[in-house]
Amino acid sequence: MGKSLFISLDGSDLAIGAAVAAKFADAFDVLILTSTTSDSFGADKVMATGWASLPPATAYAAELAKLVTGYARIFAVSAMWSKDLLPRAAGVADAACVTDVLSIESESRFTRPMYAGAIVATVEVSAPQTWFTFRPVGFPAVSDAGASVSPGVINVALDSAKVQAVATRAKEGGRPDLSAAKVVVSGGRPLKDAATFERVVGGLADALGGAVGATRAAVDAGIAANELQVGQTGKIVAPDLYIAAGISGSTQHMAGIKDSKLIVAINTDGDAPIFSIADLGLVGDLYEVLPVLERELKKA
Repeated sequence: MGKSLFISLDGSDLAIGAAVAAKFADAFDVLILTSTTSDSFGADKVMATGWASLPPATAYAAELAKLVTGYARIFAVSAMWSKDLLPRAAGVADAACVTDVLSIESESRFTRPMYAGAIVATVEVSAPQTWFTFRPVGFPAVSDAGASVSPGVINVALDSAKVQAVATRAKEGGRPDLSAAKVVVSGGRPLKDAATFERVVGGLADALGGAVGATRAAVDAGIAANELQVGQTGKIVAPDLYIAAGISGSTQHMAGIKDSKLIVAINTDGDAPIFSIADLGLVGDLYEVLPVLERELKKA
């Protein structure tokens, strides 16, 4: 028993964080790292650091651990930044840490995937404080934004002597974020080069208003950017629609898409592993199928 703290990157995921907090009997607070909001979603208190951008986790993990000693649980949505921050801070606090939580069975019991999603483990935590990241697919967002609040400012000191961010690069474009997109179209190694990948996979994604993803093989071959990699070693996605074009279905890739609501596989090899988890499968050439889908969608 004890109060919870939800850490949000920019406040956009507060509705999901509130859903997770509701699994526990106690009240919860919110800490927003890089933005602010007037919505509380039922939180007792909303705090913000006032940072314009996210510093490296090593610069503030230790300080954050000291500031949250009064909370029984500290949690965040599973993302690259949270998987970098929470284990570090939990280590400093000598607390328990559980990643990629799928469900909350009790105050101290969680389920999480293991072995690339091949099994789901039930984890019992006995430490007085628990830090965890969770996959949002298992927690429907809260619809009530709650009372308006004026977030308080919390001072989280930065230790810039350990590491400094020297540059930040962001790819321009109007596509939704891959991790939060409702529709994802992904391509594999058969796309040959970056221009072909963008034309074929990117064209269909734009017609659907979705995001673009890629396999590790496509990224390693220079066909797609690193930030587009989907899978256990890339981004975990759970869209309403996931289209896998020219993807055979490695274990690590399928572990990253298994929570998608509808998986559509397009491959010339009818025995490709991707068909074992696909809801709909089409044995065909992606160079023929995807352009037809794109044209028909533009007609609609």
